[in-house]
Formats: sequence, C-alpha cells, structure tokens
Amino acid sequence: MSLFSDNIKYLRVNKSLTQQGVADQLMITRARLLKYEDGTSQPPIELLKKISNYYHVSIDILISVDLRKIPMDDLLKLDDNRILLPITVDKQGENFIEIIPHKAKAGYTSGYADPEFIENLQQISLPFLRNGKFRAFPVEGDSMPPHKEGSFIVGKYVEKLGDVMDGKTYILLTKNEGIVYKRLNKNGRNLTLQSDNRVYRPYEVKASEILEIWEYACSIATKEFLPDDLGTENVKDMFRELRKEILDLKGKV
Repeated sequence: MSLFSDNIKYLRVNKSLTQQGVADQLMITRARLLKYEDGTSQPPIELLKKISNYYHVSIDILISVDLRKIPMDDLLKLDDNRILLPITVDKQGENFIEIIPHKAKAGYTSGYADPEFIENLQQISLPFLRNGKFRAFPVEGDSMPPHKEGSFIVGKYVEKLGDVMDGKTYILLTKNEGIVYKRLNKNGRNLTLQSDNRVYRPYEVKASEILEIWEYACSIATKEFLPDDLGTENVKDMFRELRKEILDLKGKV
C-alpha cells in the first residue's frame, strides 16, 4: 500500500466515517473508493483534489507524509485548504519559531510541507511576535541591503496572495528558485520581485509557481554593522550604482 492509500483510510477511520458515506460525498462508488484505500488503484487529479478538499489536508501531505505518525492537532489549518503547516508550541501555548539554517535552505523546497522535516529544525521564541505563524529564513547575497549574508529574516505566514501589499518585503518559496527575499508588487496574477540593490533587475513570478509567502516581521543580524554599512550615500552604494550603469550600457550595446 502507498502512503496515500494508508492516509485516506486512516483519515476516514479516525473520523468514524463509513466507506459508503465518503464515497457518496466524493460522488464515486464504494468499490472505487475501496481500490484507492487498498492501494490497487490511484485517483485521477480531479478526484485527488476532491479528496484533499474533503479531508482538509493538502495533496502534498496526503501523498508524502505518514499521517498516522503525526498528531493532527499539531498541524495548523489554513484557509482554502492551501496547506497544513506543522507547528510546535511551548508550555504557554505560544508558537516556536523554526529556523531554516543555511545548510538546510535547499532542502526546504521539498521539506516545507513535511512535519518530520520541520520538527527537526532548531527553534527560538520571540515574545514580541504574537498572533500568527512565524519562521526564520537565511539571507544570502547582497540583493537586499542592509541585511547581510548570514542574517535571518523572520517572516509571518501569509495565507492569501490577496493579502500581499505592494512595496512591502516578503520571503517567497517558489518551485523554481527556492527561497528568495524581495520587495513585491502585484501584477495581475503575477508578482514582480524587486531587489533593494538596484544592480539586480526586477523579474516576475507566476502565482502558480509560489508555494509559500512570508511577510517581513523582523530580522536577526549575526554580524556587526560597520560604519560604511550605514546610510545610503556610502561607498558601497556608489559602486552598486556604477555597476548598474555599466550593465545598462552593455545592454544598450
């Protein structure tokens, strides 16, 4: 049997539902549901969506995570059945903040929906962050000054694309690029991603490519700021602007 077949059988039994009752809700025969539960057949994508919506569990978790090993109460339920995020709480019931280390950044793209992956991450608690789900992501490169490479951006989970505000900064998890931290602007069903370092050109990402969005909540610097890191009229900014002008000239040529 596959994880999927084990999961849908577990969910049905856990909710004390009959095969016939579930089959009626999915508008299929009991015999067809039985084949899905015993693993002798797999549902087409449209029916898979129905099953996901019916149990309020995202498709990626249904097919990749053994729900029998995960307490369902420890999964954060979000609107529109978009995904179920595993959460960990302290003795006071406050959410811990998972930290995605630099070495695990690449693995987060495939593990973001895996409760076991999330549970193995280091955790911190920030008492001034309340009323939301927060997670810390590593900064790489120099595209978003003054945040240095090695720092962490703590983001608050955004449930709906419509909640994104133009001009604000967000951490995005995308199918093709993994984790990026950019300033966003909505453009129809797409998002325009802009770096604060103008050397890097803005680009668009389709909404369908976005797996998660986290709104900037705070940052954690792991390196001391130097005098030339402060202010906008410094030597670094001058070199960045010069580099941008050179790139623009090359583009015209």
